[in-house]
Amino acid sequence: MTAPQILGAPTPTARSAGLIGCTRCGRVFAPGTELCTRCGAPLSSRDPRALQRVWAWWFAGLVVYFPANIYPMLITRTLTYSGEGTILGGVVELLGHGDYFVAFVIFFASILIPVGKFLAIAFLALSIRNHRFLDEHAQHRLHAVVEFIGRWSMIDVFVVAILASLVRFDAVATINPGIAAISFALSVAFTMLSAQSFDPRQIWDE
Repeated sequence: MTAPQILGAPTPTARSAGLIGCTRCGRVFAPGTELCTRCGAPLSSRDPRALQRVWAWWFAGLVVYFPANIYPMLITRTLTYSGEGTILGGVVELLGHGDYFVAFVIFFASILIPVGKFLAIAFLALSIRNHRFLDEHAQHRLHAVVEFIGRWSMIDVFVVAILASLVRFDAVATINPGIAAISFALSVAFTMLSAQSFDPRQIWDE
């Protein structure tokens, strides 16, 4: 066999070798092994309902993401002022006050990252059988990035929780989380579950 033929050969997988790969640590085992001896994770070859769970969590996250951007995230009341602020409204208000860095962080973490996660998860689920735009290695890296940045989407919820717990002067000023905070937290949780339900081993299946 010549060198070009070797380079062009398909990448061998655990499944093609009759083995089961652990999705957590990557170690492979013989068929019939139930638990990974290295990390203790349950072992399975493929779950035919994995993509169904991915789409179910994806749609659930998308449904609750819309009210997270429409309804108020923060409800502020003082002696002379009462107002409600949405995510995008807060970004605009921060820009008006000259807090460009904070506005960028909120916009990036609360709008760009969630939308990017929705697009990335949908792209991965749709392209499992079609590597037309990205090869297997690029899709696997994309999945790793989606799982890594998922936790940073909660920055808005953390800010609201901290402010609501610190500002408690009932006679002077109060800050309470709005319904958007709950919707946003649910959206982040659902998209994280969607990404975790995705089996990256299916990327390498023929």
